[in-house]
Amino acid sequence: GKWKVLHSHEWTNDVDAVNSMWSHLNDGIREANRILDELAPLAGDPTIDVSIAKLKTLRGFFLYLLMDNYGDVPNVTSFTSAPEFPNKESREDIYNFIVDEVSSSVSLLPESANNFAVSKGVAYTLLAKLYLNQEVYTGTAAYDKAEAMCDSVIALGIYSLDGGVKGPFLAQNDGNPENIFTIIFDENNAEGFRLHMRTLHYLSDKTFGMAVGPWNGFAIVEDHYNSYDDEDLRKKEWFMVGQQKTKAGADLFDETAGAKLVLNPKIPSLVMGSGNTPVEIRMSGARVKKYEIEEGALENMNNDFPLFRYADILLMKAECAVRLRGAGAGDEWIAPIRSRANAGATTGFGLDEILAERGRELFCEGHRRQDLIRFGKFGDAWWEKPASGAERRTFPIPQWAIDANPNLGL
Repeated sequence: GKWKVLHSHEWTNDVDAVNSMWSHLNDGIREANRILDELAPLAGDPTIDVSIAKLKTLRGFFLYLLMDNYGDVPNVTSFTSAPEFPNKESREDIYNFIVDEVSSSVSLLPESANNFAVSKGVAYTLLAKLYLNQEVYTGTAAYDKAEAMCDSVIALGIYSLDGGVKGPFLAQNDGNPENIFTIIFDENNAEGFRLHMRTLHYLSDKTFGMAVGPWNGFAIVEDHYNSYDDEDLRKKEWFMVGQQKTKAGADLFDETAGAKLVLNPKIPSLVMGSGNTPVEIRMSGARVKKYEIEEGALENMNNDFPLFRYADILLMKAECAVRLRGAGAGDEWIAPIRSRANAGATTGFGLDEILAERGRELFCEGHRRQDLIRFGKFGDAWWEKPASGAERRTFPIPQWAIDANPNLGL
């Protein structure tokens, strides 16, 4: 039930996502601190100073995610002299620390780098994200500063929209000009990206010529699938519905369900059981193929995962323009994204339209929770999820962490 409670906003401080996210983000901060401590005696050497700036930016990225997801958290800045039982600091103080650290580091960062390395583009995007959500973190808006950071990314002239909706998500997407910052994945040497295994039907290996059989799982909420116009290339290229076929074009038949394999966007309920047919249980919900599934794919994918992408810069720029200057002020920045997707005209977009477009374009990239909170809609009721309160805008610190450090429970 770990996915169910996330969807319905019924998580506790002892579920997998709450526990593992806390661990992973603090691991990143700890490792950055460890290397920063080692480099501190060498500060003043120009090469070392660049490395320190990169590490401070990377630590800022992990701390940003920790603060965004958990609110008030410790701010540990050393590995060797870390307190045994650190106290939490306010979300606003954490926010100000990150902004200061990244702002003071950006001048030393390289302009151009691999998508998986820290660069000026990464720092400017991180600052844009921080300023865009400043009102959530501190109570005071800073959309003018967020827009300026988007302008800084654009002015670098390094990044551009890919010519197609699949380009940034191809199996060999390293070096794609749209991806600003990515997580490296490799089927043999950097494992962990298994979206295809988690979403595709048991027989979809025959569709893509995979070397392994998927597990039949994650599907798209029907309302989101229907939010794309039928002419929208993202709807066709990113999702799987209807009669499924072999790579050679023959119809697939699900022997267990006793029917042809036809994926139906409609999902009867969040939890299905004895009252549902085998067809409903095995074939409900559109599946995800946004990230290219290679012929011969193994259990782990080769696609690098985009944390920051240029399309998001354009969408953030558009949102800031609308918030500062009114509906329609961001159309010129959204139009190239919608034109690429054949999604129709972009005229007079206001905040509701921008939020919807962010949902369509950035689907399955990890932005939706933050967006809905910023737009004041995270507590709304939707399919199989009741309205939820303000306390759900952050996750609780894991119980095991509080048991180890009682200061975290204060």
